[in-house]
Amino acid sequence: MIVCRIFLTHIYHGRSMLECLSVSVLHRLLIVELHNPMATSSKPKEIYDVFLSFRGTDVRNNFLGHLNKALDQNGIYTFIDNEELKKGDQISPVLMEAIEESHIAIIVFSKDYASSWWCLEELVKIMECKEQKDLIVIPVFYKVDPREVRGGRESYRRALAKQESKFRKNSAKVEGWKKALFDAGSLSGWHLNDGDESELIQEIVKKISTKLHCPLRVAKHPVGIYSRVIELKSILNLESKDNVLMVGLWGQGGLGKTCLAKALYNDLFRKFDGACFLADVGETSKGSGGLVTLQEKILEDILLLLRKLKVSNVDEGINLIQRRLCRKKVLLILDNVDALCQLDTLAGKCEWFGNGSRIIVTTRNKQLLTCHKIDQDHVYKVEILNNSQAHELLSKHAFQTHQIRTDLVDCALNYAKGLPLALEVLGSLLCDTTEDVWESTIKKLSRNPEKDINNVLKVSFEGLEKNEKEIFLHIACFFKGWASQYTREVLNSCNHETIVGFDILVKRSLISIEGGILKMHDLIQAMGIDIVNQECEDDPGRRSRLWLYDDVIDVLSRDMGSCHVKAIVLALLEPREMCINPDAFAKLKWLKLLILHNVHDSFQGLRCLPNELRWFEWPGCAHQIPKFSSPQKLVGLNLSGGNITGVLKQFKDFQNLKYINFSHCELIVHMPDLSSTPNLEELDFCYCKNLVEAHESVAYLDKLQVLNLRECYELSVFPNELKSKKLRALDFCHCMKFERFPDIPHKLKGLIELTLEGTAIKKLPASIENLVALEAMNIRDCKNLEHLPSSIYKLQNLQILRVEDCMNLIRFPKYEDLVDSCMKVGLSNLYQLTLVRCNLSEVEFLENLSCFPQLETLFLMENNITILPPSINKRDHLSMLRVENCQQLQEIPEFPPSLSGFYADNCKSLQKNEDLISLRDRFLAGAVSSVGKHWRTFNITLPQGEMPQWVLPIEEDSASFIVSENLYDKILALAFCFILDNVEPNDEINLAHVGGKGYDVELTFPYQLHSEHMYLLFVEASGLWKGVDFGQIDANNVKISLVESRKVKKWGFRIMCKQLENDLKVDLRDNQLMDLALLYEVDHESTNSTSESSLMHKDNSSEA
Repeated sequence: MIVCRIFLTHIYHGRSMLECLSVSVLHRLLIVELHNPMATSSKPKEIYDVFLSFRGTDVRNNFLGHLNKALDQNGIYTFIDNEELKKGDQISPVLMEAIEESHIAIIVFSKDYASSWWCLEELVKIMECKEQKDLIVIPVFYKVDPREVRGGRESYRRALAKQESKFRKNSAKVEGWKKALFDAGSLSGWHLNDGDESELIQEIVKKISTKLHCPLRVAKHPVGIYSRVIELKSILNLESKDNVLMVGLWGQGGLGKTCLAKALYNDLFRKFDGACFLADVGETSKGSGGLVTLQEKILEDILLLLRKLKVSNVDEGINLIQRRLCRKKVLLILDNVDALCQLDTLAGKCEWFGNGSRIIVTTRNKQLLTCHKIDQDHVYKVEILNNSQAHELLSKHAFQTHQIRTDLVDCALNYAKGLPLALEVLGSLLCDTTEDVWESTIKKLSRNPEKDINNVLKVSFEGLEKNEKEIFLHIACFFKGWASQYTREVLNSCNHETIVGFDILVKRSLISIEGGILKMHDLIQAMGIDIVNQECEDDPGRRSRLWLYDDVIDVLSRDMGSCHVKAIVLALLEPREMCINPDAFAKLKWLKLLILHNVHDSFQGLRCLPNELRWFEWPGCAHQIPKFSSPQKLVGLNLSGGNITGVLKQFKDFQNLKYINFSHCELIVHMPDLSSTPNLEELDFCYCKNLVEAHESVAYLDKLQVLNLRECYELSVFPNELKSKKLRALDFCHCMKFERFPDIPHKLKGLIELTLEGTAIKKLPASIENLVALEAMNIRDCKNLEHLPSSIYKLQNLQILRVEDCMNLIRFPKYEDLVDSCMKVGLSNLYQLTLVRCNLSEVEFLENLSCFPQLETLFLMENNITILPPSINKRDHLSMLRVENCQQLQEIPEFPPSLSGFYADNCKSLQKNEDLISLRDRFLAGAVSSVGKHWRTFNITLPQGEMPQWVLPIEEDSASFIVSENLYDKILALAFCFILDNVEPNDEINLAHVGGKGYDVELTFPYQLHSEHMYLLFVEASGLWKGVDFGQIDANNVKISLVESRKVKKWGFRIMCKQLENDLKVDLRDNQLMDLALLYEVDHESTNSTSESSLMHKDNSSEA
């Protein structure tokens, strides 16, 4: 393995065997790269996600081994050396290269780290790459104090003394080691003394996973891209932090503007507080969500929101972008903009964004950039590739094992004219073909002397087989931008082989699939459309495909169709009227595909649809199911939203029907007999508000996978059993008269989620245990529900159980109620349990710790419980407990060890019977004992109006302090306290903002607060400043500003820190860096219970 690695390194850095061939051979072999690749397509490779630097004897077989295993299990590609590489008197080139090829370096500083000159050399290289290559460096201080590393104390002082003695002739090397130790020791990272190693490892893995934000795919062969990135970076003036800059990328289609923008994004996004790449703005803005959808994406991507942000309209979106991003340094790329309104709406002014932000716009219309007042010095014109770059790109796409004449290569390059899109398509077509194929292709190109890009692209189409040609033309004319899975279903119904077809089209660079959406370059789409138009230039009725309103109305209203028409897909953004001739389809006997969206018709009824029809989709129009003289070939039927008053009593002769959609047909009362549709896979009757009966046959459809009856308000008749073994989705949400859930006689291994919200069910059958794959069950607003079966404990894959607003459910089953309770663990994977507004008077089922062992979140709001079981403190994974509006709750037992959130809003009896100060301090004792050991945010809300005495009240709307370098390591967290009043339901309150890279304190209350409430929040320093390196600067000024003063009656905060040495306190006081009253010392070492409950070693208030 080592030999192989060295050989590859030699080939990479030296001359390859191919480069030694004669010049004449070089000109004749396309596979040889004729030019220095570094000049066109080179980019420093990041092969490894993480490089681990450590002292093997200290940690290899314990902490380091477990960390490496955890990283590997989470798919994080990690370089970890072996002892063979650490031999000799020079650091191995393999290690040096691995550091350069890594994205993140984790340095595990242990007791004897500095005793290894090898580790010190490794460290110097790491810090060098941090400065030169933006390597992210994160230290882990494993049972050593950061000050030891940074200041050369204790074991590090002794180790460095030995190194100085050993290398006394090379003092510069030793000084370099000292500087690297100081710099690395000053970085923020993790510090582990006697804490839980496994928790720290999980925390590291989680942090690393967020740092490894996935870059965008640029191109299969990004030739000429990275040299242009360097040019663009000089225009962007990234060194300037004081202004916002807008830059335009301008040029014709097919030049690779999007690829260049993606490469620039990948190179820069980690240098900003937030980043967003908006792809194909022009096309997306024309969709159903319009510009609002793009505004939402900007906010979600940059703010990393955990839940989707809903923007009501464009004006609100503009205000939100300005308000939420004005303090953030952001990278925003708007790709393929084609209208000024898009720029005005998404990035109207530089003032919308924080200092140092960069906004990049790609467009074909230079005038847009001028109108948006982007300075001409900041407009980059994207040019075609030069000859060497064009040759390289063609070489890579047309990889050859055959010898190709130079003149043929030159001809191909001549026709492509340096346009990357043409080179990619042409190269993919000629990949690994013979000289004969090249000659034939060149001849085809020569027939079009104008050498238009359209004709170059068309050669690739002509090389396709019939199946792929048909699929390509369907996508070009109809399905660009549509979901790939839906398109597969539609085209498969027309007897096209889409699995192989899509694969070939992707390999030929004619389409791509991104995020499940079909993508196609608009020049390629234009070529496909042109091919269809050329079938008959003057008469659309003689073309194979119709997609324009005027063409469709000619065929369907004016009887101008013919047997040439195979597919009609008219998807209008706004509804339009069309008077369709009853005999319109008489001439369209080979029509296979008919999709009409937003087409409203005043016809008296279609006489008959073509027998060849495979997919019929016409939402919102039909008054009845059209007649089929022979519907055996129909696969998909979608008449959703129609005014259908009845359906066929029996679907006879529909043997191939797989998909039926009658959703939103509000006049349908009875479901038809489906026993003659043996291949049915998806059945959708959702929002059929008057549907009363589901036919008995639905229970016996062996291939049925999806059954959607959501919001069928009148549904009351349903089969007693459900035997469809392949069922994977079942929805009865808001079927308000649905009283009896069917028995499940067989194990269903595909059903993952079950929704019964708003139904009239009184109980669930014991056979619910046969839903063996179920992961989530939602039982909400089932007001008649009285009983849950104890067999629910057998659902070992269930992770989320939500039971809300079930007012007749007065008891949750106990594990002991199981007749055959032979299982050792019940609901073994459940991590979220919600029992809200269920009229529960007790929660004794929680006492059995063999049930829900993985429980993390417990919601018990608005119940009649008076006490929580004492055993709850033994639920080690429980991190969130909510008991808001449990007005009879009188007592809270000891908190579990991992609890980080506790909400007791409006708990009146708790306020009367429980010592809330003691309760608050018990929670805080757990929070403080965890601070500094592993990262966590702590929240508590209690019905009281007094701040703890140790919180420093702030009279103004803001406060600021300076953190010196020697204080930074002592800071554990910031504690905020707010006394809130006059809070209405669902108020979203932005309470405070912490300056610098910033942390916003935000809160949403689902309930009205009937009295004053205290909200207390602990945020660890590493989370507050998001990696701001205080150690790099002598002092940092931090300002905390109150934002929402209307709801806040009083507020304050405190800096939680370790015990301070007297000399540090004197230094802080003498230099007037900080009011010592802000500091709140925590004694982690104390074993005195009184000391722990009081939460502090010594309050500095008296010293202030």
